[in-house]
This record gives sequence, C-alpha cells and structure tokens, in this order.
Amino acid sequence: MIQVFGYGSLVNRKTQSFGGERTTLDGWRRVWVATAARPAAFLSVERFDSTIEGLSFPVPPQNLPDLDQREAQYDRVPHDTGVVYSVPARNQVERPCAILRSYLDVVLQGYLREFGQQGVARFITTTSGWEHGLYDDRAAPIYPRAQPISAKETELFDAFLALVPVVEELE
Repeated sequence: MIQVFGYGSLVNRKTQSFGGERTTLDGWRRVWVATAARPAAFLSVERFDSTIEGLSFPVPPQNLPDLDQREAQYDRVPHDTGVVYSVPARNQVERPCAILRSYLDVVLQGYLREFGQQGVARFITTTSGWEHGLYDDRAAPIYPRAQPISAKETELFDAFLALVPVVEELE
C-alpha cells in the first residue's frame, strides 16, 4: 500500500473510493497554478513552511495507475509518510488561468464535511494563487467530478470567497 495525502478534490469522499483519515501535512502549502493542459487552474502543493489539512488514505499498488491517470498533470512526490500529488514546474505556465467554481465547490464541500466551517476558512487562508480569479460554471459545470451543493453550502462558500475576483471567461 502507498499512503496518499489528498488536499483538494480528494478530500471530498464523493469523488474517490479510498476513504481516508483526516490529517495534516507539514512543510507544504496549497497553490492554484496554470498549465498548458487546460484553460482552468489546477490546485497543487509546493514545499513551504506551513501545515495543511487533508485526508490520508492507503492505495493498493494495482489502483495507482487509475489514480495517476486522474492526476495526469501531477507527479507523485514523496513526503515523510507517503506521497502527495503536485503539479511539477515543467507543467506550469505563467498566464491568467481562472479557478472553476465547480471544482472549488467540490473541494470546499469536502473541507466543510471533514473539518467544518473553520476548515473551509483555513483552506482559503492557507492557499495561494487566488489572484487567478473564479470562473462561475455552477450552472453548467465544466469540472468532471462536480457535485451538487446545497443552498446552505452555496451561501457559505460565496461568503468566504467574496473577495476573490470573478472573471467573465476562461482564457
């Protein structure tokens, strides 16, 4: 088994079948990055003097190819207790690249269910790259693992993200 740390959509148990335990990862931070692979930003991690919350789950070796395919723009990077998927510098580009609201909703829904409202607040404050802005695709989700969110979740997420700029189109 390989122990994987999930820090984004993998925290939402509706998007994965591995389960997992709530935990933290020291020496890393989350960051929104642009790649040439798609017009929307990817959530990644980079080494940094901070601690982030997420889920740690065991993945049988025979299931790694499927997880690697899901995380195709990412490399598996070792850390103290397992691996974490991170978008390598070679895949990153410097350009405007909005964050899909449907993707972010999945991530925030996972954090809300696992860590409560304070977990959502910590996710937002410990993640960098918000200057990319949000592209509102809630009505017609582009993100392939989009999940329905309740009116209460919508209100909460929108309140937390009130200061993040909204963009009118993907680049």
